[in-house]
Amino acid sequence: MTNSLARLGVLCGLLFGYTAWPDAARAQADYPRKPVRLIVPSAPGGGTDLVARMIAQKAGEAWGQSVIVENNSGGGTTIGTNLVARSAPDGYTLLMTTANFAFIPAINSKLPYDPEKDFAPVVVTVTQSDCLAVHPAVPARTVAELIALAKSKPDEIRYGSGGNGSVGHFAVELFRSLAHIRLVHVPYKGTGPVTTAVISGEIHMQIANVASLLPSIKAGRLRALAVTGAHRAKIVPDLPTIAEAGVPGYAFDNWYGLWAPAGTPAAIVKKINDEVNRALATPALQARFAESGIETIGGSPEKFAAYLAGEIKKWGAVARDAGIKPD
Repeated sequence: MTNSLARLGVLCGLLFGYTAWPDAARAQADYPRKPVRLIVPSAPGGGTDLVARMIAQKAGEAWGQSVIVENNSGGGTTIGTNLVARSAPDGYTLLMTTANFAFIPAINSKLPYDPEKDFAPVVVTVTQSDCLAVHPAVPARTVAELIALAKSKPDEIRYGSGGNGSVGHFAVELFRSLAHIRLVHVPYKGTGPVTTAVISGEIHMQIANVASLLPSIKAGRLRALAVTGAHRAKIVPDLPTIAEAGVPGYAFDNWYGLWAPAGTPAAIVKKINDEVNRALATPALQARFAESGIETIGGSPEKFAAYLAGEIKKWGAVARDAGIKPD
């Protein structure tokens, strides 16, 4: 009797297994069968929102399903990010973040989520060029001259950022560390007020998105010295990179990444990855991004995971060196 029951149990398990497997496979093959939510953990109108909406439109058109962008800001992006971390791992709730996803663990040891364990990397979508700019009265026309000036006047050159732990803060602190100079950080509430402060002469310099600074640069209200990325920016091809201009090893790319909750089936992650990569390769989308100084990246989930690990390590070291702490 015992052996008969055991055999019956095995047979039932096999039957149920073979019944459930096609359902799961079919669900993944049919994805998406309903609208997809794409969470942006910041306010509308910023770079993350722009990138998310462009990609959502293209993916939605290809899938024949709506990809709805939802802005869920607060907590320095942690509220919206945690919402996705706690969502069902079925591909119907996704997250779009910028490079601060890798900064936050360096300054917040009590995050409600683990950036490497609670998310499935989907794809690095694009990168947006940033620029080192100074007030025209600053007697430095190159990065080398700015470094020499800072060394001759330690703790006198003031730079602004959108707040402690912001992208602009980390980008300048990496520059300061590699150039071996001393600067004074002045935090503001957002990058807009920082640019206003540099233009007025209240502070001397900033690192910010090149597309947003370009009108002031062309009008002579700011002087651009270099871009921050590993390569020159297509929007300002004559500007050298900071590394080219005298700080070997410097590279800051303000990237935008797409995530799913951890545990999302690999087949669904791949389907999303494939569609986003196709969208990023279209000339029409590349042209629209180029207007804002954005360049498409793409690649595999595995490439994104490896890149994130390096970013977390890199910016953790910058935070420790600079003593960066949240407000």
